[in-house]
Amino acid sequence: MPSFSTLRIEQDSTHPRIARLLLNRPERLNAINDETPRELRAAVEWANAQDEVHVIVVEGAGKGFCGGYDLSQFGQGEIDHPCQQERKPWDPMVDYAFMKRNTEDFMALWRSPKPTIAKVHGAAVAGGSDIALCCDLLVMAEDARIGYMPTRVWGCPTTAMWTFRLGPTRAKQLMFTGDVIDGRTAAEWGLANEAVPIDQLESTTLRLAQRIAGVPRSHLAMHKMVVNQVLLTMGLEQTQTMATLFDGITRHNPEGLWFRRHAQEAGFKDAVQWRDSGRAIPEGDEARALVREMEARKRNASEK
Repeated sequence: MPSFSTLRIEQDSTHPRIARLLLNRPERLNAINDETPRELRAAVEWANAQDEVHVIVVEGAGKGFCGGYDLSQFGQGEIDHPCQQERKPWDPMVDYAFMKRNTEDFMALWRSPKPTIAKVHGAAVAGGSDIALCCDLLVMAEDARIGYMPTRVWGCPTTAMWTFRLGPTRAKQLMFTGDVIDGRTAAEWGLANEAVPIDQLESTTLRLAQRIAGVPRSHLAMHKMVVNQVLLTMGLEQTQTMATLFDGITRHNPEGLWFRRHAQEAGFKDAVQWRDSGRAIPEGDEARALVREMEARKRNASEK
């Protein structure tokens, strides 16, 4: 079996036609770091190279599926990173190249000739929802949560899967509010295939995976290709290009810089509480003024 730092991949010991891909940073709620996208893609490629495997189940270790990008590092940290350039003028194409690569790595789940099933408990939020929605099918615990809260400030879902999975009306509702929905609502809206009590999540997912696993690999690949082609014809790739560019802008415009400075000064937890509370987010000149004030306080503190 291949060895990774952020996840595990192996054939199910009882059902070898099923590969189990486990996001495995439970101490960080399986948050995405620099290695996660690359390892996710490599794990999918490994599963596709195993002739015996017909279907891939993606799940999270510990309390939830995936809490998104590890923003304790990227949000409140001081690093200069391709996706958060502050010690030099922002280069949107450097940002785009970095985030587009991550998007393409997540989309390995969507492109995989073998069907992929996201098995979601706890939270699949922000970048974690990108991973879940790149899977072909979604089975959720009734009390699980899925959403993209950073649409309120400091983020745009680069995979753009919400519209293609939900339709424009529901997608706009979630993108305009940053709200999360539970598994029951996700199933009612057609986002999730099934929502079940948490104690039935494993058996329900396994039953679906076993049903799929009995179909020849070539048939699964052809049927998936037909459905995926519909989304490509609708403009999925072009939409992802726009979304990935916009994601970079949201992190470097006045509102995005305010959010990062507030996270650095007050802690990411406080910044997230402000973002998600519904409290008005500073924008434009107000945001610029607050950024200047926070940067001045930081300089004064470092000079003492």
